[in-house]
Amino acid sequence: MNKLIVITGPTAVGKTALTMQLAQHYGVPILNADSRQIYRELKIGTAAPTDEQLRQVRHLFVGSKSIDDYYNASMYEQEVLSYLNESSAPINLLSGGSMMYIDAVCNGIDDIPTVRDDIREEMKRRYEEEGLEALCEELRQLDPEHYAIVDRQNYRRVIHALEICHQTGRTYTSFRTQQRKERPFQIVKIGLNREREELYQRINQRVDQMMEDGLLEEVKGLVDKRNTNALNTVGYKELFDYLDGQWSLDEAVERIKGNTRRYARKQLTWYKRDTEMQWFHPDDIQGIENYLIHYE
Repeated sequence: MNKLIVITGPTAVGKTALTMQLAQHYGVPILNADSRQIYRELKIGTAAPTDEQLRQVRHLFVGSKSIDDYYNASMYEQEVLSYLNESSAPINLLSGGSMMYIDAVCNGIDDIPTVRDDIREEMKRRYEEEGLEALCEELRQLDPEHYAIVDRQNYRRVIHALEICHQTGRTYTSFRTQQRKERPFQIVKIGLNREREELYQRINQRVDQMMEDGLLEEVKGLVDKRNTNALNTVGYKELFDYLDGQWSLDEAVERIKGNTRRYARKQLTWYKRDTEMQWFHPDDIQGIENYLIHYE
């Protein structure tokens, strides 16, 4: 049976260096599992692979979509599975930090219908005109079971549930079976982590480097697209608010660092529920190689 090695962990932990080394060792491309690196316009703020890294190792699902394109975890799942089905390599390599995207490939996700454009536009209009509170109340009436568990401060999740209700005439809950799907390949999961203070220092340094590399200029060039879902992302949201005059540039940068640290904690909470994950420090190359040699 072919193998899929999954390299994951919190943002800035050091996934890229290890994954590049493994890709060169196995002679395979890297399947990107960072949901924002997929968008070609978001290079600096997502720490997308550099031109040099792209020359050294082929990367798939990097810069393959525009922020104007509709894309979700279900579509990603199908594209990755299609690639793996056609791949003749005995070992493939997937790396990234987007929990839902990795989970979609490893376990499958519920077959929730793709929302029609007209439904999406109508719900977007209603959100802008009526506000989140009114949409939450509608969700409570249409799907009280999902209303009880959804993050009602996350407008995207509330809206998506309503989109499904209106398009199908069924509750969003009825589509959520959460049954794990069988895969025709063996999955080997490696989680990377560091001591918290070490990780936080790397996050802060990465944000400073992004600013030096021109993140603010990248954001300025995307102002007219700021309402797209892809730009509801740490690093972009804070700088849009800076451009609106809500706070100083220094304050915006500190907020990026703080929000990135919070996101890293969220990632770790998610991953540590996975009993199949084998954890390593990113510098423990020998330990990782010894672990993987049993799967070659």
